[in-house]
Amino acid sequence: QVQLVESGGGLVQAGGSLRVSCVASGLTFSSYGMGWFRRAPGKEREFIIAISRSGSLVYNVDFVKGRFTISRDNAKNTVYLQMNSLKPEDTAVYYCAADRDGWPSGSAVDFDYWGQGTQVTVSS
Repeated sequence: QVQLVESGGGLVQAGGSLRVSCVASGLTFSSYGMGWFRRAPGKEREFIIAISRSGSLVYNVDFVKGRFTISRDNAKNTVYLQMNSLKPEDTAVYYCAADRDGWPSGSAVDFDYWGQGTQVTVSS
């Protein structure tokens, strides 16, 4: 049974930083591309950033460039999302997802497994 479990969310002040993690089990983690999405209150889920199975390729949306980075540790079956310079509009539930194709896709339909999400709240 595949499980993706996010952790590390919480409350942070605007301008602060937070790192969320996602531990995968039940799959060959090093074969999967991994991505992060988020859903803000009253909005649809949106793609943020993704990384290839080897970690050599990253794809992200413009609004997180220079602020958010993704990394992975295949030995620990873990993918990380480092968020800096957080803004109140970054408040959302953050989800990790796994793509068996191994590439950093930006489309939710390409991802096969999803975590339950972790809440990130940025206060002004």
